[in-house]
Amino acid sequence: MEALPDVLAVALLLLGTLLCLTAGLGLLRFPDVLTRMHAGTKPQVLGVLLIMVGAAIRLQGWSATWMLLLVAAFQMLTAPVSAHMISRVAYRRRHVRRDRLLVDELHTGGEMRDSVYRGDEPADAPPEEPGRALVESRREDLDGPPDAGGRQPS
Repeated sequence: MEALPDVLAVALLLLGTLLCLTAGLGLLRFPDVLTRMHAGTKPQVLGVLLIMVGAAIRLQGWSATWMLLLVAAFQMLTAPVSAHMISRVAYRRRHVRRDRLLVDELHTGGEMRDSVYRGDEPADAPPEEPGRALVESRREDLDGPPDAGGRQPS
């Protein structure tokens, strides 16, 4: 019976480190920003919380428990906010494949005015055909954006 807290602490520590390891592997293996962000926050936060609980059980001191509680609280406060900000910046910089989004709450509703960048390339990437892209961009500035069929308004 005396070894029960130690066994529970070791189990929580091992489970937390396993979750942190899977978060790191997800950061390396997943293809795009949003899935990497998901892998970097969800299992990482739960893994850190399990490690904190396991350490609090093992250390059995009020000063250590309060410190671990503060670390867990800061982890729970900062990880979701940073993930949200990273995803918004990635969306605005066009590092997100918008065709794979089920719900696009940041899309303004109209047709995309930008005819130069159509894919999932970053906004600061040069266009594939710079001369044609410059002509199309100037035509859009003078005539307005194309309609839904891709034709210029007359």
